[in-house]
Amino acid sequence: MQNIDQVSALRWKKIPVLDKGFVCLVDVMGDDSAIVQAARVSYGHGTKKTSDDRTLLRYLLRHQHTTPFEMAELKLLVRVPMDCWRQWIRHRTASINEYSTRYSIAIDAAYETTPTNWRKQSETNRQGSNGYFDEKIGNELTNDEINFHSQARNLYENRIAKGVAREQARKDLPLSTYTEAYWKIDLHNLLRFLSLRMESSAQFEIMQYANAIGEHIVQPLFPYCWEAFIDYQLESIRLSKLDKNVIIRLTQTGNIPATREQFLNAQDPSWQKLERCREREECCEKLQKLNIVQNK
Repeated sequence: MQNIDQVSALRWKKIPVLDKGFVCLVDVMGDDSAIVQAARVSYGHGTKKTSDDRTLLRYLLRHQHTTPFEMAELKLLVRVPMDCWRQWIRHRTASINEYSTRYSIAIDAAYETTPTNWRKQSETNRQGSNGYFDEKIGNELTNDEINFHSQARNLYENRIAKGVAREQARKDLPLSTYTEAYWKIDLHNLLRFLSLRMESSAQFEIMQYANAIGEHIVQPLFPYCWEAFIDYQLESIRLSKLDKNVIIRLTQTGNIPATREQFLNAQDPSWQKLERCREREECCEKLQKLNIVQNK
């Protein structure tokens, strides 16, 4: 159960993210006991041991009984770069009220990338990155970015000073400009958001927000739920029918951990004629994590 003092300490506490962003708790409804109460329906306070609550909560999450987790809700205030926010609102299961640059002057803050954090485009994943530029190139990129941010802000403020409508003056602001929003979501859908955005393949920027929400807000407010989430979602491995059949074929050969060549010999027949197969590589990565295939 949540401690009232703990909730009070978290409420409106701005947790820094990136260079000028933050997340903070505005309000929360429910706790771990509210989830198990919803599952039991006739649950009477004080009639169950804490260990029973934990066991039931873990069962619910492990077997994907989602409705009880919808009984808890969190309302957050976030400050986030607009390009990151575009990814964020792809999760359409929340209530949102965003800062409006039609009514108000745009927030005078933009996300700046440090020289050591410029990432290279991945050659194998069109929507991802892989590796970093050296600091010399990074310094050039960062200096160009700072100059561009300054020019874009000056252009915007000059338009405002001349009386241009705010809804039109804003159109050339960069996507790195910060926005703010209230974001209210039930716990089930929040955990879904976190499972995707805390995952290692998520974009770095939104991962920082997910980590902050998960570790600094959800974990202290819902400790049993967070423990189960880590065990059964975030750090679990999902195996498809094809993955399981590859494991069966490898174990039958007795070659564990298998070499890359042995893995290819055991691969699913539908992958064999494909020069490039993302599903095959994802299967190999899963089996490497399980030490079924050699990590080379």
